[in-house]
Amino acid sequence: MTVTVSMHFVNELFNGLAHPSRYRQQCLDYAGIPNFLLDAPHGRVTVEQFARLYRSLVLLLDDETPGFFARPLRGGTLKLLCLSVLDAPTLKVALHRYTLFFRILLDDFGYEYSVDGDLARMALVEYRTPTGSRILIHELMLKLFHGIASWMIARKIPPLMMECAYAQPAHSADYLYFYPGKLHFDRPQTAFYFDSQLLEQPIRQTKRNLGAFLKRAPADWFYVSFEDRLLSHRVREHLARHLPASGSVGDVAQALHMSVRTLSRHLTAEGTHFQAVKDEFRRDYAIQALTRSERPLISIAEALGFDDLACFSRAFKAWTGNSPAAYRRELASTA
Repeated sequence: MTVTVSMHFVNELFNGLAHPSRYRQQCLDYAGIPNFLLDAPHGRVTVEQFARLYRSLVLLLDDETPGFFARPLRGGTLKLLCLSVLDAPTLKVALHRYTLFFRILLDDFGYEYSVDGDLARMALVEYRTPTGSRILIHELMLKLFHGIASWMIARKIPPLMMECAYAQPAHSADYLYFYPGKLHFDRPQTAFYFDSQLLEQPIRQTKRNLGAFLKRAPADWFYVSFEDRLLSHRVREHLARHLPASGSVGDVAQALHMSVRTLSRHLTAEGTHFQAVKDEFRRDYAIQALTRSERPLISIAEALGFDDLACFSRAFKAWTGNSPAAYRRELASTA
């Protein structure tokens, strides 16, 4: 999983707690996240680091939505939720049970499910202002629904449209990978739209598969690649397989059986461009390599197609605010 996420997700997890300093250092150490990233404007962490951080807070607080709501969701809540929907005959019935589960459990938050022709809609409902960080809660609770629904039918559910009940945040570039599809901000409700035909899909998971799904949470529902639908994801997949030998825009366009102009036009329609996708992939690859291994910096630079270590260092500093050598030193200090 060669992807990283903005430090927004880390900082807002802590900002939503009543006493963040009580848990911060212990959780950061457990997740392997160096302190300097908390104040780094362009700081990034791997999905695995974020997932470990999230799980550590869940265990310390005995709250599977750590600090989000007035009432904590105690350990085992997610398991009970999944068990309550697994014997549903179809996704439609499962989603009805899903919304009912949260209506029973929470007073300040819930889900609202509706169908209008070809579109099914799952919206977040705030009955009261959330206790935790509002934008983060909207992001993660919508991803929770998306992840569980996709897992239940063993099929990725492509978002056709997303609406967000807040202004466009600074980290919205991440949404191309977490919330692919048409995206609108400043809407009355945060909502996820998908093909209503999927509602007739049978539930394909069983209790036997549940343990593995819960063990990997929240990583499996936090990030889902849509390389089969989004061109930017397909570009990343190509770069992951073929760098450094085939990393130019011409190479990628040829591999994807289109002209450079067509590739550029489709990426523009997705709100990005080739160099941005390539830089994001190389940034994420480098952070993964620095976090997970002791590979020499020059080896990482060569794998990403840089001419020399100095070029790689300049690029990495532009992406993250730190040189790769400094980044590795800070990581080592948390080990």
